[in-house]
Amino acid sequence: MFYPLVRNILFGFDAEAVHYFAMNSLKKGCSVQPVKKLLQSSFQFNHPSLQKNVFGLNFKNPVGLGAGFDKNALFLDELEVLGFGFVEIGTVTPKPQAGNDKPRLFRLKADKALINRMGFNNDGVEIVAERLRKRQEVNGQRSMVSGEEERESSIIARTALPGGVNRQSSIRKPLSAQMTNDQLTNDPKMIIGGNIGKNKVTPNEDAWKDYEICFNGLFDCVDYFVVNVSSPNTPGLRELQEKDSLRKILSQLQNINYGKPLKKPLLLKIAPDLTPEQLDDIISLAFEVKLDGLVATNTTINRQQLSAAGKVKSDAIGAGGLSGRPLKERATEVVQYLANGTKGQIPIIASGGIFTGADGQEKLDVGASLIQVWTGFIYEGPAIVKKINKVLAGKV
Repeated sequence: MFYPLVRNILFGFDAEAVHYFAMNSLKKGCSVQPVKKLLQSSFQFNHPSLQKNVFGLNFKNPVGLGAGFDKNALFLDELEVLGFGFVEIGTVTPKPQAGNDKPRLFRLKADKALINRMGFNNDGVEIVAERLRKRQEVNGQRSMVSGEEERESSIIARTALPGGVNRQSSIRKPLSAQMTNDQLTNDPKMIIGGNIGKNKVTPNEDAWKDYEICFNGLFDCVDYFVVNVSSPNTPGLRELQEKDSLRKILSQLQNINYGKPLKKPLLLKIAPDLTPEQLDDIISLAFEVKLDGLVATNTTINRQQLSAAGKVKSDAIGAGGLSGRPLKERATEVVQYLANGTKGQIPIIASGGIFTGADGQEKLDVGASLIQVWTGFIYEGPAIVKKINKVLAGKV
């Protein structure tokens, strides 16, 4: 009940600076055990009906935090305290990069929206991977792949890709289901996804090399991967969403993936601004290279859903990706289009305009398997996960 007051104070300061102030404050609080336990009891909500098995991973609940919030895997333990079922780190690039000039994160309060042009600022794959390994050592965490899925992934068949490239492919099981009673006893921990991208200076024709470096560097540190070719804040990046460019990147990663003793789920994150024809290409390619899932959607460059005041402020801010309430309707449309086009055979993580339990349920109803919040977390506060999960579990 106090968050609106706190939010009004925090919103008086620079958005990016407040982000790190708030998260570092949470980190300090969680370092004190009684405070950590109080936060857990206040913000976590666990219920057996919330647990799901999606692309072979056991999620304690379907509410995750989208990429871009914890780019460098600095606050994973604290986000787990707040009850998230999964967190996507990144976007991580091979080399560290500072991102675009500041200020680069802006609030449109009247529209409950954000505009960002961060530009993949991150510490680079080596530093992020080392940070994740240290966390694994401290927490004794293991990948949450079930034994049955491990055995399934060992059943392989050779398949030829265009251009004579060979890869292995596992027999696909149903990819999203409520967990069995046996699985419910596993007490699944928070799942970590790795969102990977290319460095700004890397030309598009060499982009596949950057994705390969990040994939190899994070392979033992994350539970699943998301290929990000849809951010509007790296020049030319969205051109990689074209079918031929994507095929080269995804095929190379799958060649590596299926050569491992145990493959990792590979997903693709797409923009909300794609045409139906482009979405059809994504669906076709997803089956061709056997993607494990899709993330829909990234931020939008469209400003049509903003209020009159929001459009004026947006024009003053300039370029950047828009997220939050104005994206809600379009993100739902894209999720539904993908779910229909894939006939529910490829899981979808829905992101865009999720602020309430009803928003989350809407995405699930049109075909999503999991949901992610980001801008909603900023506006609704740390209780957002608990509130959404209680609605999804029918406890409100």
